[in-house]
Amino acid sequence: MANSKRIIIMLFGISSFFISCKKNSDVLNAKEASAKQVTSSFDSISLAAFFTKHPKLKEYEPQMQALYRKHQWNYVWYDKKGINELADLLYSKINTIEDEGIKTSIPYHEELEKVFHDNVDSKPNTNNEYLVSAMYFFYADKVFHGFDVKTRQELGWYLPRKKVSYVDYLDSLMANPKRIDKDETEVLGQYYRLKASLQRYREMEKKSAWDSIPFDPKMDPLVVGDSSEIIPKIRQRLLALENMTTDSKSKVYDKSLARLVLKYKTSIGLVPSRKISAKMIAALSVPISEKIKTIMVNMERCRWIPSDITKAKEYIVINIPSYQLTYFKKGEPVLRSNVVVGKVMNQTVVFSGLMKFIVFSPYWNVPKSIVEKEIKPALEKNKNYLEQHNMEKVKGQIRQKPGPQNSLGLVKFLFPNSNNIYLHDSPAKSLFDRTHRAFSHGCIRVQKPQELANMIMEDDKEWTPEKIDSTMHGGKETWYTLKEKIPVYIGYFTAWVDDDGQIHFYDDVYKRDKRLAELIFNEK
Repeated sequence: MANSKRIIIMLFGISSFFISCKKNSDVLNAKEASAKQVTSSFDSISLAAFFTKHPKLKEYEPQMQALYRKHQWNYVWYDKKGINELADLLYSKINTIEDEGIKTSIPYHEELEKVFHDNVDSKPNTNNEYLVSAMYFFYADKVFHGFDVKTRQELGWYLPRKKVSYVDYLDSLMANPKRIDKDETEVLGQYYRLKASLQRYREMEKKSAWDSIPFDPKMDPLVVGDSSEIIPKIRQRLLALENMTTDSKSKVYDKSLARLVLKYKTSIGLVPSRKISAKMIAALSVPISEKIKTIMVNMERCRWIPSDITKAKEYIVINIPSYQLTYFKKGEPVLRSNVVVGKVMNQTVVFSGLMKFIVFSPYWNVPKSIVEKEIKPALEKNKNYLEQHNMEKVKGQIRQKPGPQNSLGLVKFLFPNSNNIYLHDSPAKSLFDRTHRAFSHGCIRVQKPQELANMIMEDDKEWTPEKIDSTMHGGKETWYTLKEKIPVYIGYFTAWVDDDGQIHFYDDVYKRDKRLAELIFNEK
C-alpha cells in the first residue's frame, strides 16, 4: 500500500513538472532571448533626447519608458551578432503594413531604412535601438489595437476589449518571433481570413478591369435557359471571384453558371436562388476598390473584438448586417438562426452581455417611448385598442399578456444591460424570410427560439424538450435561471470569411462603413 502511494505521488510530481514546464515555456524562451542581448546600459536622459529629435513618435514614450525599465536599460533589438531576428521581422512587417489593411505613412521611414541597410553590421547605438522600439509600438498600435476606445464608441461600437500591455507582449514575440506573422491569441482569427481575402481582391484588381455591368433595374430575373447580352459579363465576373479561368463566353444561361449564381447570392445575403436578379447584378457591379475598402474596414473591426471570446465554453454571436445568430459550444457552431434587428431609427447596439435568464410565456412591458409614440395615438382613435391587443394597465404601466400574439412571442432570453436589449421569439414569422430584416425597436427577434432554448437547457434533465414546449405555450410567465451565464456578443461586420474561406459581403444596414473608411484612408 505504501509503495502504491509513493508511485502515485511520483507520477503526480512528474505530471506537475511537465505542466509547469509548458506554462513557463514562453517565459524561459524570452529569458534565453534576453541572455543573447547586448548588455550595455543607457539611461532615460538619452530616451528623452530621442523624442526631442523624433516628436512624431512621442505618444509611445510612456510605453518605451516601461520597456527599458523592464529590461534594465539594456538593448532589446540587438544581440552579439547585430540586429536580431525579431527586429528584422518587424522591419519587414512595417514595410508591408498595407497588407494588414492599414493605410498610413511610416514616420521616419528613411531613417529606419538606414538602420537595416547602411548600419546593419555596425555596432548598436541608442538612437537606432529607440527607433526600432518606437516602430514596434507603432506597429502594435496600428495592427493589434486599432482606433482608440473613444473613436470606436463614436462609431457605435461598445464591445469592450481588455487593455493589452504591448511591453509584456513583446516577451512572447522574443520567445517566438514567428508569432508576429500570425497570433490568434492577440487578434481574432477572422482577421487573418480577411487579410487573405484582401490579398486576393487586390490581385484581382490588378489582373482585370472591374467595369459595371449594364442592366435595366426593372428587368425580369433571368432563369436557366435564357439568353442575354449580359450573360457573358456576369459569367466572367463570377469566374474571376472564384479564381477560375475556363470561360465558355456563351450568351446562354446554363447550369454551370447557375451553380456560381447560387453560391454568389448566398455569399451576399440574398435569398438563395438561381435567378439572376437586378439586385444581384447591382452587387456584381460594385467597384472592386469598394470591396477592398469593405474588407479593410472589417479588418479594423476585428482589432476591436476580444481575441479570447472563442475560448469560452459556450457563447452566442449576433452579426447585425448578416441578420444571423450563431450559438457556439466547445468551439463549434451548434445552432444558426436568422434574426430580425432594429430598424435604422432604432438601431440595435453593438455590445456584449451575459445571458442569465430564459422567460417562457413572457409579459411584454411596453416601453414608454412606444406608449407615447404608438399606443396613446392608437387609443385616441380606438378606446378598445388595449383589449383587442391583449394588453392591460398595471400600476400605470401598459403590458401585453402572455400568448401566441404577444410581441415577444413565447419566450425571451435576458442578458441584463443598460440598453434594454434582449433576444426573443416573434409572432411575425414571415419577416424572417425577407432579405432585409431590420424591423424591430432595437431588440433581436430569433427565428428559432425554441431550438435555442432546447440547446441552452439540454444539460438540465428536469427540462425536457416537451416541458419547454408546454411551458412556452402555458400562458403563465415562468422564469428559468441559467446555471452558467452565457456570453452574448452583438457585432457589426459587413464582410466575413467562413470556415471554407468563402468571403461574404452584407448590406451596410446602418451605413457605418463609410465613416470608418474615411478615418482609415484619411489617416496620416
